[in-house]
Amino acid sequence: MHSEVAITGDSIKLGQFLKLANLAETGGHAKELIASGEVRVGGEVVTARGHVLYDGDVVTVPGAQASVVSNGADDDYFDERTANDDFDPEKWRNM
Repeated sequence: MHSEVAITGDSIKLGQFLKLANLAETGGHAKELIASGEVRVGGEVVTARGHVLYDGDVVTVPGAQASVVSNGADDDYFDERTANDDFDPEKWRNM
């Protein structure tokens, strides 16, 4: 099974990606897979949970494979504090 998994931003840590891609059920499961040498990135065994993945990286675990697809920067991120418009959140907060 091979899937493409979209991430927000340019990179993601391996442990987080395993959960996001449903290659691991939990963070603990991801940690076990990585520590036991069952995770490969681009064909190479990776044993660091904090290993950083980028667009195009292919992650393989026994029986499954997923590719990282980056949408680039956090374009969809909205920060209420820095928004430059007339919207008043206090007006709508308790409605």
